Amino acid sequence: MIDTSYVHRLKAGAPGKPIFFTFHGTGGDENQFFDFAARLLPDATIVSPRGDVSEHGAARFFRRTGEGVYDMTDLARATEKMANYVSSLAAEYSASQVLGLGFSNGANILANVLIEHGDLFDAAVLMHPLIPFEPKDNARLQGRRVLITAGERDPIAPAPVTKALADYFTRQEAQVRLDWHAGGHDIRPNEIEAIRAFLAPYA
Repeated sequence: MIDTSYVHRLKAGAPGKPIFFTFHGTGGDENQFFDFAARLLPDATIVSPRGDVSEHGAARFFRRTGEGVYDMTDLARATEKMANYVSSLAAEYSASQVLGLGFSNGANILANVLIEHGDLFDAAVLMHPLIPFEPKDNARLQGRRVLITAGERDPIAPAPVTKALADYFTRQEAQVRLDWHAGGHDIRPNEIEAIRAFLAPYA
């Protein structure tokens, strides 16, 4: 049986509203985006898990062997664990829609859940993701909404790799928006505005 437990924060929302998962970056925790999510969608159920892997004391959702070099076996483990976690909580709270937001390592686990499980999330925000491999096709992504935000000079998630991920989701016939800023691996105000507009239909 797959372990589906995470240390997390949870705020139960109103009946018939979405469930909104947030995934922190390396070294973050369940607090990083929890309040932000609650402000964006005050009636939604908010769930923020903490990554179950420690990299020199920094919490992550899966292991890596170097910068941008993923432990693919552990990524597969983490992806299945997260998919089970998300689906069980979505069912428990009778969510109308399942939404996700992740930054950096959190965006990467969210992106790989999308790649593997297509229709689990109705909409997802990927902030500065890095998927350094060719994802497999998944027809269940058709019609899913994906917002990718990124920095044009991001040394951790290079622009060509970001563009390749956006192109992948477009090929799967997802509804994709790609929003850039001129900086690096930092969150800028235009990203926040893009996220707010993207999630407005679920408020």
